[in-house]
Amino acid sequence: MKSNFKDDLSRERLFSHFLDGQYQKCLKYYSFKRTSNIEEQLLGVDLTFTHKQTGSVYHIDEKAQLDYLNTNLPTFAFELCYEKDGEQKIGWFLDVNKKTDFYSLITGIYADEKDCFTTCNITFVNRKKLLDFLNSKGITREKMMRLTHSQPHYHGKMQLENLDSFSEGYLFFSRRNKIEKPVNLILKLELLYSIGVGKRLI
Repeated sequence: MKSNFKDDLSRERLFSHFLDGQYQKCLKYYSFKRTSNIEEQLLGVDLTFTHKQTGSVYHIDEKAQLDYLNTNLPTFAFELCYEKDGEQKIGWFLDVNKKTDFYSLITGIYADEKDCFTTCNITFVNRKKLLDFLNSKGITREKMMRLTHSQPHYHGKMQLENLDSFSEGYLFFSRRNKIEKPVNLILKLELLYSIGVGKRLI
């Protein structure tokens, strides 16, 4: 177990270094700084982006599909809740205490060999705009929390009213196959682009 933990930390450090190189190549109008403060990270801040002209600062939360190496998924999972020590906790997407302005969604991560990363896709998602879009569809924070609490034993896909499950998104309950039993809002990346809340960096 300790070995796996150390391996995971080592992989995360290598991947962070790889991502910093990607940001450096692609960001024209912003400087960036990676956060080392644990308290800030717990508040949903992995990076800060600062506009070079205006000085505006944005808090970025990185979310990477490292469990799906060498695969390019068309969707991304936004965590609504999970279990810890037998108690249900609020996931990062619904946590009102998070300072996150944008998510940096890292998908399509490819590696030639173990921990030797070669390419990835990076999509920036405006957190407030995404929540506003869901609210306009009647998918409020309160409704999502109610659904996750009302189905303690449900496992699998659940369709949401006003969201096309094939082309837009749905809920997925992982009650049986994951220790933390997360409930995620699965959204198509193409939806995020089409409604103007997501933008591909690379």
